[in-house]
Amino acid sequence: MTDPSRARLYAELAMESRRYLAAYVLFNQAVADHLGLHPTDVQCLSLLTAEPEPLTVKQIAELTGLTTGSATRLVDRLERGGYVTRTPDRQDRRRVLVAPVPERVDRVTALWDDLGQTWQTILDGDSEDELRAITRHMRRANDLSHTQIRRLRAMPKPE
Repeated sequence: MTDPSRARLYAELAMESRRYLAAYVLFNQAVADHLGLHPTDVQCLSLLTAEPEPLTVKQIAELTGLTTGSATRLVDRLERGGYVTRTPDRQDRRRVLVAPVPERVDRVTALWDDLGQTWQTILDGDSEDELRAITRHMRRANDLSHTQIRRLRAMPKPE
C-alpha cells in the first residue's frame, strides 16, 4: 500500500511534470519561430552540438526517435539552411557524416546562451546535492524517454 503522503507527492509531481513538458515544448516552438526553423530542427542542432563527433543520419534518427526517412528530410532542411554539412566518412566511404556548421550554429548557440543564463538563475539557490539529484533525474528521464519512444514505435497504431 502506498503512503498517502507519497501518493500526494507523486500526483503533484505528475501535474508539474505535465506543465513543465508543455512549457518546454512551447518554449522550443518559440525559439524555432524566432530562428525561422522547425522545432525538431532546433532539437537536432542541440543534439548535434552536444555530440563530440559528427553523426550519421541513422544515428540522428536513433537520437531523435525519428524514422530514417524523417531524419533524412530533417538533415536536408538543415543543410539547405546552411546549419549542417554532409561529408563522406573517411573510415567507411559508404557512410555520410552530418556535422554542424559552427559559424551558422553560432546564432542558435548565442540565443541559447542568452536565454540559458536566465534559466540558470532558477538553480542558483540549490545545493550541490540537489543539483546532482536534478541531473540524475534528467539523465534517467532522458533514458526512459528513448525507451518509451522505441516502445511506442513498436506498438500498433490505434484505429
